[in-house]
Amino acid sequence: MASPSWDPAQYQRYAGERARPFLDLIGRVHTPSPATVVDLGCGPGPMTAILSDRWPDAEVTGVDSSAEMIEAAAALARPGRLRFAVGSIEDWEPAPVDVIVSNAALQWVPGHVDLLPRWAAVLRPGGALAFQVPRSTGVLAGDIFRSVAASPRWAAPLADAAAAAGPRSAASPVRPIAQYVDGLARLGLAVDAWETTYQHVLPGTDPVLEWFSGTGLRPYLDALAGDPRLLEEFRAEVAARLRDAYPAAPYGTILPFPRIFVVAHRA
Repeated sequence: MASPSWDPAQYQRYAGERARPFLDLIGRVHTPSPATVVDLGCGPGPMTAILSDRWPDAEVTGVDSSAEMIEAAAALARPGRLRFAVGSIEDWEPAPVDVIVSNAALQWVPGHVDLLPRWAAVLRPGGALAFQVPRSTGVLAGDIFRSVAASPRWAAPLADAAAAAGPRSAASPVRPIAQYVDGLARLGLAVDAWETTYQHVLPGTDPVLEWFSGTGLRPYLDALAGDPRLLEEFRAEVAARLRDAYPAAPYGTILPFPRIFVVAHRA
């Protein structure tokens, strides 16, 4: 199955909520004065720009497979300090680097566990590999997506999307946190890992649908994009299920969202 499409505006709809895990992640990176920093799966770029602000003397590169995301990110480029490039995480060619960051992207990369040793090997002394991914279990929305996609109405048109290794699919590549700790510690890195469940309070109508329309629902929406009637029918069915699972309150809708964080430093 092809990679999901990406809409920078939709992704940025809840920019504040999406920024919190990134800030928590890089807050535990202790590399003092990196010369080179790479952000793999940088999206539309605002978080990558924060890396450039934190380390103003570093050369920061954001890489993303979506041309639409990189086009949006290009407006943030800073000559000699911050640049963006189209490229897949899998095809990124590791070179000596001080900090590698990947924020909410590796859940889309089926073989990412096999990439971690390659990235760890190119870290300079004192360097860090830092990533966070949505946990693949414990999110009711993912169960709803799978249930609707497997129903008789949608099983055929969504068969490929349901089998793909997305963050909320049955084939999610996200591993238990202990596996990441064990794999990186065996490579001689000092590993700091933790899990957090954010209680996002989202405003607006059908906010949980809109949240996942920018991320985990993309494969399903892409599969139906050629038939607007089917697409709207599917969205309506998912929206109804999500409203029952995440009831709205006068102040908004609570979305519990668990994430895994890993920061590994080279001595």
